[in-house]
Amino acid sequence: MTDLRHDLKTARHKTRRLAIRRHTQRRHFHFYSRCSSWTFLQNVAASPISWRGEHWILCGVALLLTALVGIVLPTFAKATRHDPAPTPYTTMALDLPQLPPGSEADPTIGAYGVDGSAQPDWHVVTVRAGQSLSDIFHEEGLSSNDLQHALDSQDDASALRHIRPGQEFAFELDKGGALTAMRFERGDATRVILHFNADGVTQTAEARAVERRTHVAHGMVTRSLFYAGERAGLTDTMVLKLANAFGYDIDFAQDLREGDSFSVLYDDVYREGEHLRDGDIIAATFINQGKRYTAIRYTNADGEILFYNEAGRPLRKSFLRTPVEFTRISSAFSTGRMHPILGYMRAHQGVDYAAPTGTPIRAAGNGKITFRGWRNGYGNFVTIQHNATISTAYGHMSRFANEKLGEKVKQGETIGYVGMTGLATGPHLHYEFRVNGVHRDPLTVTLPAAEPLPATQLAQFKQKTAPMLAKLKIVDGIQLARASD
Repeated sequence: MTDLRHDLKTARHKTRRLAIRRHTQRRHFHFYSRCSSWTFLQNVAASPISWRGEHWILCGVALLLTALVGIVLPTFAKATRHDPAPTPYTTMALDLPQLPPGSEADPTIGAYGVDGSAQPDWHVVTVRAGQSLSDIFHEEGLSSNDLQHALDSQDDASALRHIRPGQEFAFELDKGGALTAMRFERGDATRVILHFNADGVTQTAEARAVERRTHVAHGMVTRSLFYAGERAGLTDTMVLKLANAFGYDIDFAQDLREGDSFSVLYDDVYREGEHLRDGDIIAATFINQGKRYTAIRYTNADGEILFYNEAGRPLRKSFLRTPVEFTRISSAFSTGRMHPILGYMRAHQGVDYAAPTGTPIRAAGNGKITFRGWRNGYGNFVTIQHNATISTAYGHMSRFANEKLGEKVKQGETIGYVGMTGLATGPHLHYEFRVNGVHRDPLTVTLPAAEPLPATQLAQFKQKTAPMLAKLKIVDGIQLARASD
């Protein structure tokens, strides 16, 4: 009986819901018939894409909701933010203690030096690239007569004639704009002040404290030598000095490999506690393709500063393989070659290096100039005798350098400039290498090894360089231990 009543009650509820649904559908029939087909998807095949009325309505509603969210949320966040209360400060006036009688401050303190002389009001000018001291005087409106007086006051005016970018000159002018004093640096350790007056120019020199600080660096080549140097803390200038030290043994353009490493003992220069410039490579080791090279800076008995290996043999070779920076070899050594101008076969007893006119030509080794002048076919021609058996020759120069006949020259010293004097179809250097008067191919001849230090100097060399090598070995050992961890 109870189940029957429950079933009847459920049936009545169901019949009532269906009646309400039919009533609602009849009442809102037009709305359902219009909105039931709304969609952003159309039958593309049947008709092209176009916007219908319902699309505009739905997009308008979406834009409205977006705008409301963008406005309401930031406003709500700002309204709920609590700014910290400002910290109150109290200002109080404090009375300074009175100075003892007779100790009032002197307003001229700082205006005079230790000796009681007035300190100049310096106007400092920094030298730009390409500037001369004459240019600086002109730009500052200073008299050329004052410049000449300054030059005449110096026994050695090279510090004024040969100035460098970044160097500083300071000037003091009187109220009328006339030059009364000029300050510049003569070397690292001396400051010179010139005083201009009616009687002429007088000068005072001040010694400046200069020190060299030694550093140790280690690097491993991954991308390039410069990148490895930067990571090791070396400047680009010091990296170039490192490359030059090993340049006779390692071709850094072709021989460098990833995984090569170096350890460097170097210094830099400080003046009165401020960094002035990079110093020099003191000693270094370089491991290239598994082979270890050592370079130690040392001044020999002749006053030459060279790099030596641990055995005391100079890294610099006795002769340069190529005495000019060239673009290509235009003609090789040959016992028979068709001459490009004469038109017949004859021996070509040297190597022709094509290079732009004016390119410096360097002495291949230390020696004495035994010929300097014009030679038929070779134009401007220079011959250098290096020792009892070896001589070199250089032809087709556009002009000679300052060396004279009979003068001694050092390896790498400029002796002339590339040209095309004589029988030449283009600018190049004709270079010859002779042994006992016999021409040899400069590209293949066996160059003699550099002579080691004499026995009298070798003991002193090893004693002086032992601490440097010990430091480098410690650095190498530390790096090797880190690599093995």
